[in-house]
Amino acid sequence: MPRSYLKTDEARDAAEMKYLLASKIRRRKEEIQNYISERRAEVHKRIRYRRHLFQNYLSTRTSPSPDEEDLQNHVPIPSDPDWWERVVMSEFGPEDWLDKFHVTRDIFLLLSSKLKPQLEQVYIEQTGQTITLERCIAMALMRLSTSTEYCFLSELFGVPIPVVCQCVREVCEAIILLLKPLYMQLPADHELEENAEQFHTLWGFPHCIGVIDSLHIPVKSPSTDTQDCWNPRGWHSVVLQGVVNAQGTFWDVCSGFTGSTDDMTILQSSELWTMAEQGGFCSQPPKELMGQPLGFLLLGDAGYSLQTWLLKCYPSSQNLTPQQQTFNIQLNHGLKVIEHAFQRLKARWQCLHNRNDSNLDLVSKMAVACCILHNICNVHNSPFKEEWVEALSQNECPQPTDVSTVYIDDPNAEAVRSLLCSYFEQQQMSKILDQSPTSSPVLPVPEPPQVDGAGMA
Repeated sequence: MPRSYLKTDEARDAAEMKYLLASKIRRRKEEIQNYISERRAEVHKRIRYRRHLFQNYLSTRTSPSPDEEDLQNHVPIPSDPDWWERVVMSEFGPEDWLDKFHVTRDIFLLLSSKLKPQLEQVYIEQTGQTITLERCIAMALMRLSTSTEYCFLSELFGVPIPVVCQCVREVCEAIILLLKPLYMQLPADHELEENAEQFHTLWGFPHCIGVIDSLHIPVKSPSTDTQDCWNPRGWHSVVLQGVVNAQGTFWDVCSGFTGSTDDMTILQSSELWTMAEQGGFCSQPPKELMGQPLGFLLLGDAGYSLQTWLLKCYPSSQNLTPQQQTFNIQLNHGLKVIEHAFQRLKARWQCLHNRNDSNLDLVSKMAVACCILHNICNVHNSPFKEEWVEALSQNECPQPTDVSTVYIDDPNAEAVRSLLCSYFEQQQMSKILDQSPTSSPVLPVPEPPQVDGAGMA
C-alpha cells in the first residue's frame, strides 16, 4: 500500500481518537456540572424547607419569643428616663462610649449619617411610637456589642421590648443594605493583585488573596428542627462563613446555615464558589510563580476540599516529605490571620460569642452586620480594648474542631500545591545561601512541577 494512504489512515485515526477524547471530556464536564447543580439545588431545597418549617413555627407558637413579643405588655420602668439625652449625648467621654457601645462617638455619628436615608425615624407599628435615629442605633449597638438582654435595654431607654426588637432588626438590615457596598465588596481585578502582594509581604504566602473559615454562633435551642442546629460540638449554632484579607478585614461573608451544615456545603452554596469556578481568581494576563502561570489562591483548613484556587495542608502523616512539612507550616501561619479576625470580631461584638436568644434569621443578619461594623472600625482605626478578649475566655461553647471533608479534591489542584512546595523549598535554600560564606558551593535549585492549563484557577 502506498505510503500516502498510510499517512492518510493515521491522520484519520488520530482525528477520530481526538474526537472521542474530546467527547469523553465534554461528557465528563457535563456530568460534573450536573452533579454540582443537583447538589446546589438540594442544598437550597433544604434551606427553603427549613425556612418553611420555621415560619410555620412562628405562626403557630403559643408563647412569643423574647426577641419580638415576649412581655409586650410589660411597662418599662427606666431608672433614668433622660439617660440617653442627658447622660450619653452630653456627659459621655471616650471611655464611656467604648465601654457601653464598643465604638467611639465619631463612629456612632458616622453610622447615624450613613444610615439616615433608611432610618431617619423608625415607626413602631405595635405601639404607634416614633423613635429617633440616634436612639435606635444606640439600642442596636448596645445589643450587638454587649449582648445586653432586651428587657434591660427596654428599661434603660424607656421603651417597650417590641420597640427594642424592631430597632435592632431595622438597624442590622440598614447596615447590610447601605454600608455593605461601601465597606465589604468582592475585590476588583487590581485589588486582587494588591491583596496578593500584601499577603505575601505580611504572611509569606505568594498569590494568596485571602483566608476562608467558618464561625459557629451560639443560639438558643429552637422548638423545631433541633437536629439541624446541632453542631459537631453538641450545641446549637448558626454558621458564618468569612473571607479576610492580609489585614483581617472581611471582603466576603455568607451566613444563615444551621450548625450541622459542613464548611464545604456552605462554600458551594455561596457566591464565592460561583465566582471562583467561573475564573474570577485568574488574573489577565496570568501571573507566574517560578516560571509557571498561577491564579490567585485562598487558604483554608481541613474542612474544605483541595481546589486549584483553594489550598489546604497535607494530612498529618509520618510519611510527609520535608517540603510538604514546610508547606504545612507556611499555610498554618497564614491561617492565623482569620483566627485573629474572628477573635476580634467576637470580642467587640459579643452577640456572636454569647448564646443569642434572637430568631435564627435575625442572628444571621446580626452576624453580617457585625462583620461590616468590624470593617468600619478597622478602616477608621477605632480603639480596641484587650479586656474584651478576656471575656472570650469564659467560653461555654467552644468552636467545633476541623474535620476532614468527604468531598473529592480537584485532581489538578495537587500540581498547584506541589508548585508551592517547590517555591518554599527554594526560599529556604536562598536563606541558607545568604547565611553561608561566599565560598560555599551553590546548591541546586529544584525544578518546579509543571502546572497545565487545567490546573490554573
